Amino acid sequence: MFNDLKNKKVLVTGSTKGIGLAAALEFARQGAVVGINSHVMDAAAEEAIAQAESLGADFAFFQHDLSKSEECAALINEFVEKFGGLDVLVNNAGGLGIRAGLESLDDAAYDLVFDLNIRSVVMTTKYAIPHLKESAARSGTTAAVISTGSIAGREGGGPGASLYGGSKAVIHNLHRTWVKELTTSNIRFNVVAPGTIDTAFHDDKSPELKEKIRNSIPMGRFGTSEECAPAYLFLASHQASGYITGQVIDVNGGQMCP
Repeated sequence: MFNDLKNKKVLVTGSTKGIGLAAALEFARQGAVVGINSHVMDAAAEEAIAQAESLGADFAFFQHDLSKSEECAALINEFVEKFGGLDVLVNNAGGLGIRAGLESLDDAAYDLVFDLNIRSVVMTTKYAIPHLKESAARSGTTAAVISTGSIAGREGGGPGASLYGGSKAVIHNLHRTWVKELTTSNIRFNVVAPGTIDTAFHDDKSPELKEKIRNSIPMGRFGTSEECAPAYLFLASHQASGYITGQVIDVNGGQMCP
């Protein structure tokens, strides 16, 4: 479908489960060279590696905790040393972090969520930029940065998820700013903003709350990680989206219509 992704060097952070894994595997199916990342080597990482191997993918696993700036730098360096460059960065690492109301938040909660969701994106992108510039210059097309936002970045998080929703709104805004700074280097910056997707993110919700959410979605169900993955490929492909930058692509089954 996206022929120009073949042999492209693609790093997907936070990619051993959920949306990140689905995107990484779909890039591999298109013939891309893929970096898979997690902060731990656990059962999910082992399963992700097994799935990539079963596809015959050209890939490598990189264990780094991207809530730490030095680990962001190390990840980029290791990926480039392994594969000889970087064409597409997908910032998917992140998560809820903590569910707590405003009155019970403290510095530890703030640092946890913003290091996980903002530092990881800012610093990984920072260290990727020189390599993305080289990619664009070498190919004569564009390199791409795609980050995972959220419907919560547009509408606010649910109860207890204010830090999460706020951090995702920051990601949406960061990309618009980076467009102004770096478009002349032929790097495109876009965001995929999933709605309610059937991943472990929602495991702490009661069946009653899940049903209430389903009833708020025009399609009448949660989305799947596999339904989110093609949006990342579309935004990575210069052939498909070479004139698209600074955009937030919503994948939410009509849950929010701008």
